Amino acid sequence: MQRRKVLLGGGALSLMNLSGQANASHHSRYFVPAEEASHQRTFMQWPVNRSVHPDRVFLGMAQQTIADIANAIAAFEPVTMLAAQGDHSGARAKLSSAVELWDIPTEDLWCRDAGPIFVVNPDGDLAVSHIQFNGWGGKQVNRRDSQIAARVADRLGLRLLPTGLVGEAGGVEQDGHGLLLAHESSWVNENRNSGLSRAEIEARLLKAYGANRMIWSEGVWGEDITDYHIDSLARFTGPNRVLINLPDAPDMDDPFHAAALDTYDRLVAAGLDIEVIPEPHRRRVRSIDFVASYANYYVCNGGVIAAQFGDNETDKIAKDALARHYPDREIVTLNVDPLGEMGGGIHCATQQMPAV
Repeated sequence: MQRRKVLLGGGALSLMNLSGQANASHHSRYFVPAEEASHQRTFMQWPVNRSVHPDRVFLGMAQQTIADIANAIAAFEPVTMLAAQGDHSGARAKLSSAVELWDIPTEDLWCRDAGPIFVVNPDGDLAVSHIQFNGWGGKQVNRRDSQIAARVADRLGLRLLPTGLVGEAGGVEQDGHGLLLAHESSWVNENRNSGLSRAEIEARLLKAYGANRMIWSEGVWGEDITDYHIDSLARFTGPNRVLINLPDAPDMDDPFHAAALDTYDRLVAAGLDIEVIPEPHRRRVRSIDFVASYANYYVCNGGVIAAQFGDNETDKIAKDALARHYPDREIVTLNVDPLGEMGGGIHCATQQMPAV
């Protein structure tokens, strides 16, 4: 099962100070706030690369979907879209005037993975905890996208804190209160962190996020481009509280179903407060590779931007669950099917900059 097309590429930015030693002390008091904490803005990326998106019509659909998400978020907080200067006119035609454009070149739209991971400390200082993006283990061209986090940090005048890790923020879920959740397949993998043990990767992730506890489950190696990112399955909605998206009738021959149930069992064993919502029974896109994740939503100031898939029953169940978990926010649902066809969702396409 291939959930996102694999496209090999090269020329990525060299991995920056992967030992993580020189500035390790700078991490000691920094942490990533919970996503539901107040934001300064949301960052997103404009998809343009024709090697990644060879079908011009589908690329236009993907761009419109990214614009729809950005425009929805802009009703709640500032949004900055990253795109090369030469791509601004095309982006502006689809974006509302409330969305700001920065001249930072992009290839694809997955800002959760290529964008900066912002950390704060008790003094109110902001920095970027830098996990080096490498195209999901070298599976996709990333000459531009591998440089985005560093370029955003430079434009903002923020310190770039090396972590010694290669990977993506979509591969680790955090509650902002010291707990991380991840699939081993996205991290303990030769295509990202060759030569590092799980214990070494865990120590670096805990430092990168300013956390003190981590829950691992196995995940799925090699069946999709992300090696099964956790943010399409389970999300923290508060301290020790999880919303997880599971099939009503799991097929244990499907590696994603088996892995999802394993993750659920490990969350139960850890004593977390868990709510299960079903995957859609019927959806507009029937492809087996389509990612129909209600969990892949984004929390912004005063709102939650989430997907709907055309199943009235499960769309309502998911929206009602989000309203319970985020009672002080407006729940906005969008048709983002092109992202599901590419193996992702709204959370994958966004990255928050916390307020300080």
